[in-house]
Amino acid sequence: MNNKTFAILALALALVPGFDAAAGSLENLERERAILVETMLAPDMPAQQRAEKIAQSRTRLVDLERMVLRDGSLAGKATPVVRSAFENYDLTFLVHAATEKNLAMADHWLEQIGLTTNALMSARVGRR
Repeated sequence: MNNKTFAILALALALVPGFDAAAGSLENLERERAILVETMLAPDMPAQQRAEKIAQSRTRLVDLERMVLRDGSLAGKATPVVRSAFENYDLTFLVHAATEKNLAMADHWLEQIGLTTNALMSARVGRR
């Protein structure tokens, strides 16, 4: 979806009576984390620009992670999204977990999804 289509859709939804577009703290955290991962994996982004965007995301993620951890409304919810978020602490709270393990966010994220140097070096090229 391009930016123009998204803007039109957002405007249309804002005009619908009774539509509440407020996202919760967990949803905001997940959105920002997705932006960070997309930035880390962007192949065409110059290194300097990538570093700046990662630094900006890190600052926002620290705040959002704290908000989620302190969000009392999540404590009573047993939805699959909330349960999954707290069961996967190392991926949900990426900045805090990386700091606790003294790793860069990118290294920590790659390790959590199973992409280590050893795994990459032992991988074979082939078709499935």
